[in-house]
Amino acid sequence: MSKKSVLSSRKADRHDLYQRSVQAADVEVAFIEKAFKKYRKRKPYSMREDFCGTALLSCTWAASHKQRRATGVDIDPAVLTWATQHNLTPLADAGERVTLLQQDVRFPLKEKFDLINAFNFSYWIFKDRSTLRDYFASVKRSLVEDGVFMLDLYGGWEAHQAVRTKRSIGRGCKYVWDQGEVDPITHDVVNHIHFEFKDGSRLKKAFTYEWRFWSLAEIRELLHEAGFAEVIVYWQDEGDYVIRKTSENQPLWLVYLVALV
Repeated sequence: MSKKSVLSSRKADRHDLYQRSVQAADVEVAFIEKAFKKYRKRKPYSMREDFCGTALLSCTWAASHKQRRATGVDIDPAVLTWATQHNLTPLADAGERVTLLQQDVRFPLKEKFDLINAFNFSYWIFKDRSTLRDYFASVKRSLVEDGVFMLDLYGGWEAHQAVRTKRSIGRGCKYVWDQGEVDPITHDVVNHIHFEFKDGSRLKKAFTYEWRFWSLAEIRELLHEAGFAEVIVYWQDEGDYVIRKTSENQPLWLVYLVALV
């Protein structure tokens, strides 16, 4: 590894590091395509990415097919500016099919979408049942008649404990997931992402998440209460995602939920 390629806290961009450490937009696009076609027997074209952040998924979606359009929604103007500069502008013609909106994801839009997603557990920012149910209901109203809502969720007994895990993401950088202990009464949890570099420097608390830790059963119930007809669980199993109706608990698990109108 050349010295030029090695990152340090002075040279690093936290949004770029986030994308390289926790996102796999091409994999998510493939999952979306497969799951949508399984239940709707057609191809999806319009997508809304809630809590879009750098809009990597929106841009990857639009670039994957000339008829695909994406709308990314996020409340943070700074990250949307970064998204425009680093992900949207380089798309050239495909970028014309991506719209980025700075607003609350609960704010209604005139357009209806084939699919809406809320990945990376971002909706956990809503900490009470009525607020989260209202968000899910607003998503349902924003979908076409055969639309699909997709979101992800993690759990397991280790997910309730304070732990710190590290892994290399290349160029002399390590991603650090600093997981707080879940409050057993409120289910509040505070998690951080740090980055550590070969030269000893760090980006401490590059990202901080103040969430309510929601259970899988609660999320399924709230989706049904919001009007979704069916909620399918795709359980991660050795790198793949398989449909399950029940499962044994594990130290740590990850699922996608596919909610059908």
